[in-house]
Amino acid sequence: MYTSSEIQQNSSIARTFWRYTIPAVAAMAVNGLYQVVDGVFVGHYVGAEGLAAINTSWPVIALVSGLGLLIGMGAGSLISIYRGEQNAEYARTAMVTGLGLIIALGLLASLYLIMFSEPLIALQGATGKTLQYANDYLTVFSLYGIITVASGALPFLIRNDDSPIVATAMMVVGALTNVVLDYVFIGVLNWGLKGAAWGTVIAQIVTVVMALVYLMSRYSYLVVFKHTLQFSLSDARKSIVMGASSLVMFLYYAVVVAAHNRLFVEYGSPTSIAAFAIVAYFMTLYYHVAEGIAEGMQPQVSFYHGAKQYTNIAKVVKLASIVTLCIGLLWLALVNAFPHKMIGLFTSGDPLLIDEATLGIRLHLAAIYLEGLIILASMYFMSIGKGSISISISVANVLMQFPILFILPKKFGLEGVWMSMPISNAILALIVLPLMWCHIFRQQRIGDGHTAPGL
Repeated sequence: MYTSSEIQQNSSIARTFWRYTIPAVAAMAVNGLYQVVDGVFVGHYVGAEGLAAINTSWPVIALVSGLGLLIGMGAGSLISIYRGEQNAEYARTAMVTGLGLIIALGLLASLYLIMFSEPLIALQGATGKTLQYANDYLTVFSLYGIITVASGALPFLIRNDDSPIVATAMMVVGALTNVVLDYVFIGVLNWGLKGAAWGTVIAQIVTVVMALVYLMSRYSYLVVFKHTLQFSLSDARKSIVMGASSLVMFLYYAVVVAAHNRLFVEYGSPTSIAAFAIVAYFMTLYYHVAEGIAEGMQPQVSFYHGAKQYTNIAKVVKLASIVTLCIGLLWLALVNAFPHKMIGLFTSGDPLLIDEATLGIRLHLAAIYLEGLIILASMYFMSIGKGSISISISVANVLMQFPILFILPKKFGLEGVWMSMPISNAILALIVLPLMWCHIFRQQRIGDGHTAPGL
């Protein structure tokens, strides 16, 4: 079964890396566009209060999106590890287990949104129209939690089913659907934040339907629906442990964004929150690209780990690190070179909003490339089955943010809020990156079962 796979000892590591990474980056970039497109239409048709409402809603819905990533990355990593061990039956069971987790956690996600959306929005200091818009937005998602979880998980399961191009196509079709529906619902029908939510949910339904059609077709690599469906509690536990770092990473961003929102209310104004929303969109685009590079690396690293090809793992991680760093530096240079043009995508010319967002770009995004390398390190440990280390990295990211967020604004005011994230990233990178490379080099010294050709 696996002789046709390109993750083999006689295949080019670089070629295989790009085969998985390009579709993964495209899929994640498209996933990021779901959020960005909402921001573009809301910024132009609703205004700064609409942007502030979306930014206040995002920390609430991040848990739901994170559950999808947990399942996709956890079960997906397990599928590739079993494939690397040449165990097709176990790989099928891991896939079915992932599908079962989507149903279970998706239902819990809807319950969570119904019960906690309003208090979590209020906790961030939202008032007036911002509060109303945020409630409108989240009410729609609360009815379709299982769809949001499924649309996040299924592309990653299908990617690890040896179909990265199919996974990317699903995301692209979903994103294009979202663009069209946002224009109709927000721009034409004037539904405001409800229109943005409906556009996203319907686009997610399109993605889920395409995924299910693929999994039930003869083109599926594991063809799970042509075999006995087996749910494994052991695989469910392993998937949750291995994918938990992805969830924690999402929760990290949710908590950090929520804390920033609260501090921007305290030290700034509603315009500051809208500016933070715009800066966050630029950060989101790079984050999704970095996540895509890490996810493109994951099937290879998991496969080589199962095959005990440790030198190949080092080559893949080195290539992924170089690509992540270069893209981060290029993106940082671009947004700093043309801040007004970039910000203009989200506003019709509010001068206060443009000035505030420009300050945010200069300060908040200063170390954005380090965030990409931290994501890569977390994904490396998850890919080799060390979910506890991966979770620890994500938890450390959260814990490091809070004292810095508490101290800097007291000394520097609004600028201190903007500066907290790059300082935190710099400190964490000094710890996490050496930890990852020391582990890789130690694994190499253990010895390889087989070694592929060099890059």
